[in-house]
Amino acid sequence: MTTTSGSHRTEPSTSAGEREMLEGWLDYHRQTLAWKCEGLSEEELRRLPLAPSRLSLLGLVRHMAEVERYWFREIMLGEELPELYSTRENRDGDFDFTAGDTFAEAAGVWRTEVELARQAAEGRPLELMSRRESHHRGEAFSLRWVYTHMIEEYARHNGHADLLREHIDGATGE
Repeated sequence: MTTTSGSHRTEPSTSAGEREMLEGWLDYHRQTLAWKCEGLSEEELRRLPLAPSRLSLLGLVRHMAEVERYWFREIMLGEELPELYSTRENRDGDFDFTAGDTFAEAAGVWRTEVELARQAAEGRPLELMSRRESHHRGEAFSLRWVYTHMIEEYARHNGHADLLREHIDGATGE
């Protein structure tokens, strides 16, 4: 079993102000997901080692691209955007991929959505309320809430990524 340290991740500041702290933790978790996918083959990134679960690293990256897009652009800014992977008919479309879907494509979409999320939040106050309500909660959200939720979302799914990676090649690490 290989143990990896993830030393290329930027540790969040222990004394930063609120905005820098939230951004630091969110970037740390984004870097963690990327790290969990590093060095694996296309086949390994697509593997479903936790049957009957449909979880894969490819699926997690596709899912997080959708989550970034949904919370920062659709909810916070009110943008009307086409669906990426999931649809009303297939809510798990981010985890249902075809032979033609590649990790390189998914990772590119995810990186783009991360950058667009950063731009969506840049310079906006943490108290700013979303322009749209969530489809599942019917409430408006502050940017602060969105940051906190995104940190939670990544932390939860990075736990899944830890398990997937360990089952794929035995690599572990915090």
